[in-house]
Amino acid sequence: MKLNDIRDNEGARKGRMRVGRGIGSGKGKTAGRGQKGQKSREGVSIKGFEGGQMPLHMRIPKRGFNNVFAKDFAEINLGQIQKLVDAKLLDAGAVIDHETLKAAGVARGGKNGVRVLAKGEFSAKLSFKVAGASAAAKAAIEAAGGSIELFEIVTAAEKAAAKKNSVRDADRKKHGKAPIGAA
Repeated sequence: MKLNDIRDNEGARKGRMRVGRGIGSGKGKTAGRGQKGQKSREGVSIKGFEGGQMPLHMRIPKRGFNNVFAKDFAEINLGQIQKLVDAKLLDAGAVIDHETLKAAGVARGGKNGVRVLAKGEFSAKLSFKVAGASAAAKAAIEAAGGSIELFEIVTAAEKAAAKKNSVRDADRKKHGKAPIGAA
């Protein structure tokens, strides 16, 4: 046997049926779709339609929502960081930030940075530069002799809103009006 002789057993892979190729094929004319109406055509949007009655997905009560303005943080516990330091995967002398934690393989996701939480034992003297930290985590870091620097995350939506407001205020000033929000 050679590599170029390897192939599937006969009948293991069945070719797809080519529809709409004449009466003799058995799938000609309507191509297996029956006849007439929306369902015989492509792009059917009738699923969930109940003849004018309020559809089920609209009758049942809704719960919860997804906040489109929520910030996405990669959350990491101090206990995990201590384990990384003990295993020599994190340099105790370097500043611990999002990139460092990502390289160590613990900060997954987190479009808006890292948030440090206080779960677990922590004793390493480390310097952090992160987007957020719980009060207990701050206290634990400072108790171990470390330092923590928090920086403000400004999302694209917030930048756009600030730009829009500054343009509006400049326009109002140009026309001799007070900016909105000024007392």
